[in-house]
Amino acid sequence: MAKISETDLYDPVKRFFQALGYEVKSEIGAADVVVMRAGEPPVIIELKTGFSLTLLQQAVARQALTDQVYVAVPRWKGRTGWRAFKGNVGLCKRLGLGVITVKLDTAEVQVHHDPAPFRPRKIKRRQDTLMKEFERRQGDPNQGGAVRKGLVTSYRQEALRCAAYLAEHGPSKGSLVAKGAEVAKATTMMRDNHYGWFTKVSVGTYDLSDAGREALVT
Repeated sequence: MAKISETDLYDPVKRFFQALGYEVKSEIGAADVVVMRAGEPPVIIELKTGFSLTLLQQAVARQALTDQVYVAVPRWKGRTGWRAFKGNVGLCKRLGLGVITVKLDTAEVQVHHDPAPFRPRKIKRRQDTLMKEFERRQGDPNQGGAVRKGLVTSYRQEALRCAAYLAEHGPSKGSLVAKGAEVAKATTMMRDNHYGWFTKVSVGTYDLSDAGREALVT
């Protein structure tokens, strides 16, 4: 298979913009492609054989010349390629860049996003979840940058407090655990038994499982 080069993208991109009434010229100053239409600001397209930090840096630098800056890359291949491409489009949106792909075997050009100022939409529910976890977490038990598996969350801390109460007091009603361990949702937590640390003795009453006793040690 022949190696793809940036020049392979140029002719399809040029024809695409010419069909929209633009005059197209390559290698104008530092820009790979510049297209112009009467009475409009210039449009700059940066060509690359794939997404990279260099491509994004170059495209952002071109925003000093015009707001209309696109990156153009070959069309993705396969499901993995699509997921990576989708993530890169999201990043380009945040940078105010447009995104173009070229299907090299057919020379098909597709514009996936036009340059526009990015206004991030805050998701209040997620923000609330973040803040609640911060407030409920006791101390700072994790190392920043650690892998997700085995992290100590506020939920895990509260489950451990319930386990510690049962270890000291034996089988207990959920209401007593909630008060003694200072875990408002102790009954629900022990019933759901996410970690397998609890065992139901009778209605509303729970004890530690062997896994729970081991968790208190480890």
